[in-house]
Amino acid sequence: MAENQLVALEAFLKDHPTIGFTPPSHPEFASLCKICNASYRDVPLAIVHPHSPEDVSTLIKYVQSTGLKFTIRTGGHNMEGRAIVEEALVIDMRALTSVQVAADRQSATVQGGILQGDLGKKLWQEGVVTPTGSIPSVGYVGWAMYGGYGAFSSRWGLGVDQILGATVVNPDGEIVKADEALLKGIRGAGGVFGVIVDMTIKVYPVKSLLAGIIMYDSQDISKTMAEFNAGYQKLLKEGIPSQLTLQQLAFNAPPGRIFGATMVWSDDDLEEGQRWIQKIANLSTPIMNTVAPTTIPEWFDGNAALVPETMYGTTRTLNLYEITPEIAAIFGRYVQQMPSNPGAMFSMHGLRGPSAFPRDNSVFGTREPHFLIEILGFSTEEESAKESQQWAARFVDEIRKEASGNILPTAYISIYHTKDEPKPLKDFYGLHAEEVEALKEKFDPENVFSLSFPQVK
Repeated sequence: MAENQLVALEAFLKDHPTIGFTPPSHPEFASLCKICNASYRDVPLAIVHPHSPEDVSTLIKYVQSTGLKFTIRTGGHNMEGRAIVEEALVIDMRALTSVQVAADRQSATVQGGILQGDLGKKLWQEGVVTPTGSIPSVGYVGWAMYGGYGAFSSRWGLGVDQILGATVVNPDGEIVKADEALLKGIRGAGGVFGVIVDMTIKVYPVKSLLAGIIMYDSQDISKTMAEFNAGYQKLLKEGIPSQLTLQQLAFNAPPGRIFGATMVWSDDDLEEGQRWIQKIANLSTPIMNTVAPTTIPEWFDGNAALVPETMYGTTRTLNLYEITPEIAAIFGRYVQQMPSNPGAMFSMHGLRGPSAFPRDNSVFGTREPHFLIEILGFSTEEESAKESQQWAARFVDEIRKEASGNILPTAYISIYHTKDEPKPLKDFYGLHAEEVEALKEKFDPENVFSLSFPQVK
């Protein structure tokens, strides 16, 4: 059957020369199938490479008429490998990378295949920024549509809150502008309704930036994490400026396990920024402080080295209202036990500021102030992946036992481990779950985008 589908697809594409085609026999096929999580080895039917919205429209009409299963790929960083599915056609969007900043410099229209690093660099050349994550090879549109925690969220909000408009190829292959109902669904439920060929997002003028990482004495990493979080909770209650966004990290470096905090100060008052950076540095005993004036391109280049390009394993995640001393002790204990592989990491984002209140224009379900806990149970070698996965599972189970009343009812869908045990929509969208189902029924009643995540039907 797959052979017949390939023959028919190749014949169809001969009449559409602007669409690139990579069949399994192509020497670059294997490399183009690679995604961040190498644990999943699905082999797709083939890969097609649209170069315009019209190409995407042509492809959706084709798969809709033939019943061919397909996926949409940008960066390939989804931790459960959903960009690549066995014997499904991959529509690889990475040739669609245009960025156009509006004349009023308050918004930009970006195409659906751009990666975060490329977007950040192009916007910086124009003297503006938009919230992104920190890893340059992540696809921007997927990151933004499903939530989008990152280095600017305390000041300007999550990625999902930057979305002003979108152009979508719908299940019939029509290129349409998303109305408010569809936009509400896209802001949180992403690509289950159609292919985003471009998105209009908010941008902000920034001339100066402080960014880097503070690493702390980690000989007794449990004590260090407890000290840091006790002091950090006090600072939060006193009030930390929205211009400062901070992410806690524990990772493996050549000297051993290191606890640190990456931070970004997005304001021209660098003197005030340095004062706050020093306050954060003083929360424990710093051994290295790389926070300095920088640019978005330099910041992305530095971040690229933090996460291996290819890993084996799974993530575990949950959201907490508060980091109590008991929770901080669990963090320290399990980080002390963390496998000594570069793929094993602990990370924590804090949601505060403009995104931490209810909104009626988005189905994103977690609006309370909270801490996103991200436990990367990964290994750069397949043979040691099981150890990291078991560590991550024990870690999150211990938090659940200790903090049952401190855990939010919704989790972050982009990094939740669901492949073995799919979760109901309410676990991600809370009160918006039925609305996501209704929007799916309205905009994709035949479930043409059946392999997009989440699986609504």
